[in-house]
Amino acid sequence: MKDQLEEIRRRALAELGDDAEAEVVENVRVRVLGRSGELTEIMRGMRDVAPAERPIIGKLVNDIKREVEARIEALQEHLRARQLERSLASARLDVTLPGVRIPRGHVHPVTRIMEEMLDILCGMGFEVEYTQDVEDDFHNFAALNFPPNHPARDMQDTFFLPGGMLLRTHTSNGQIRVLERRRPPLAVVCPGGCYRRDDLSVRAAPAFNQIEGFMIDRRGRITMSHLKGVLTEFAKEFFGETRVRFRGSFFPFTEPSAELDIYCLLCSGAGCAVCKYSGWTEVLGCGMIHPNVLRAVKLDPNEYQGFAFGMGVERTALMKLGIDDLRLFYENDVRFLGQFPSVAGGSR
Repeated sequence: MKDQLEEIRRRALAELGDDAEAEVVENVRVRVLGRSGELTEIMRGMRDVAPAERPIIGKLVNDIKREVEARIEALQEHLRARQLERSLASARLDVTLPGVRIPRGHVHPVTRIMEEMLDILCGMGFEVEYTQDVEDDFHNFAALNFPPNHPARDMQDTFFLPGGMLLRTHTSNGQIRVLERRRPPLAVVCPGGCYRRDDLSVRAAPAFNQIEGFMIDRRGRITMSHLKGVLTEFAKEFFGETRVRFRGSFFPFTEPSAELDIYCLLCSGAGCAVCKYSGWTEVLGCGMIHPNVLRAVKLDPNEYQGFAFGMGVERTALMKLGIDDLRLFYENDVRFLGQFPSVAGGSR
């Protein structure tokens, strides 16, 4: 058996010469070291070897195995190096060729519009607070004075989730979340995503962005006049010189309530799909915070008073950028998005 092992060693090392190719190296590895290889078969037949010779034969098998493995590893490393050299030689880099221009990406126009809106509001003294998208009924509806039978609770409007949770339908939940943690005086804006069961159209989408703002202080220090002043100045700063108007409206969480309209910047009052051919475009809803909302966060409405407003970012972006179809923001057409690489907007 010793002669057989020496023959296996001799033959393997002869084939594993310096010029051995990868295929030869692999064949030797499988023939000598594989599961059904020559050394494996000898080890399986050790029971037929005389007990006195087994240690000698076992040691010889291990020595040959280590020697062949080391030789194969060295040759494989050498072959890898040769392959790399050939690859580099065949793919030389011509440094005289002109460079390839990689187009730069930029922030989405809706994000830039939101940043500009927040910059203006922060300049007025508001601070930014981010709150959660997945909400419960209390923070999204009940604490905001929505009665149990309000249409907004219907499945047609709200995305309900298991366990009594839902996707918030407005960022007004930020009022409740912030006022549970902090006490007035406060001037806060809460930006973020909102979700409603709406079809994607010229003016609406099932997922959109809002900015909720509110200001609260001791009763008498914050009035409807302050609300009109803040929002009129915001509109002038954001849209430039344009006509604005406040219309009486209704929201469960404000009383009195109003909507702020601006003269349509797309059609200059002539009428278009965005302004519903009225010449005016609704920008936001607002009003004085309802006493029941204050009570929900354990504030006495006889001691505290404030206003709140909420505006949609996408709809506002339509007017700012001169776009007549909200769906363009969601189609991810780089030809469209590439038109707005330098929309105004700063950092907070």
